[in-house]
Amino acid sequence: MLLRRSLSSAPIFLGVYIFSEAFLSQLRIIGGGFPIFLIFALLWCALCEPEVGAIYGFFAGLLMDLSQSSSGPLGQWTLIMILAGFTVAYLGYGENNFRSNPVSLIFITAAAVFLTRFVYLISGALLGLELGSMTHIISLLIGQALWTVPIAPIIAPSVALLHRNVFDTRVVQ
Repeated sequence: MLLRRSLSSAPIFLGVYIFSEAFLSQLRIIGGGFPIFLIFALLWCALCEPEVGAIYGFFAGLLMDLSQSSSGPLGQWTLIMILAGFTVAYLGYGENNFRSNPVSLIFITAAAVFLTRFVYLISGALLGLELGSMTHIISLLIGQALWTVPIAPIIAPSVALLHRNVFDTRVVQ
């Protein structure tokens, strides 16, 4: 059952990834812009169970590793997104008030974007990557977290609708 759901959500993830890489990565926006694929993946994982969130985090991280803008080694984003997907899903698991409350969903997504990018930068520094100046790093972290706040409510209904259609278990007669 999980395999069918994963295969049916793969075109959705690929479509958002291709849109993000082909169009949004070319835009130059103040504050570093908005990582639409990261926001999408974290919103999707927030609506899942923890184990399923980790699986979707793996696939999202694998796609992010294949990105042209990824400067880290292969597997860095994958590991971080497994942890982020599991954590975001675990925070909302078993608590329907969390999943039905859009404010908490947006808040946890914005915090998760900030923390995910922060962990990526820390792990990149530990791996010896060139990061740039501290002011540039701080402005990117804060800018992307702030861009998440207006962007996440715009795409959250679409993500919830797609998630509901993929994970719907009703029997149609």
